[in-house]
Amino acid sequence: MIKIEAIIKPFKLGDVQEALVGLGVQGMTLVEVKGFGRQKGHVELYRGAEYHVDFVPKLLLTVVVADDLAPSVVEAIREAGYTGKIGDGKIFVSTIQDAIRIRTGENGIQAL
Repeated sequence: MIKIEAIIKPFKLGDVQEALVGLGVQGMTLVEVKGFGRQKGHVELYRGAEYHVDFVPKLLLTVVVADDLAPSVVEAIREAGYTGKIGDGKIFVSTIQDAIRIRTGENGIQAL
């Protein structure tokens, strides 16, 4: 099993979700996060005054999929989350040793 975590722009969620459901991804977790990367935040104008926003709002999307589905999921997230502008986000891929469904006790791929 593979865990894929993607940090994306909030307005790209619909596109990413649609792409993942189209691949057969059956579950995902979403968390609203704030952070910065190389862009180190940005400057906004409010009532004529400039102020620096250090932490940019993003979404952290987490999915766990079978090994063979992982490359397709990564590519779908990359394509659906792409804007071509700085701050499009990152995708992290890691291996999952096991998963257990609390209600039934199923484990491994059956727990997904």
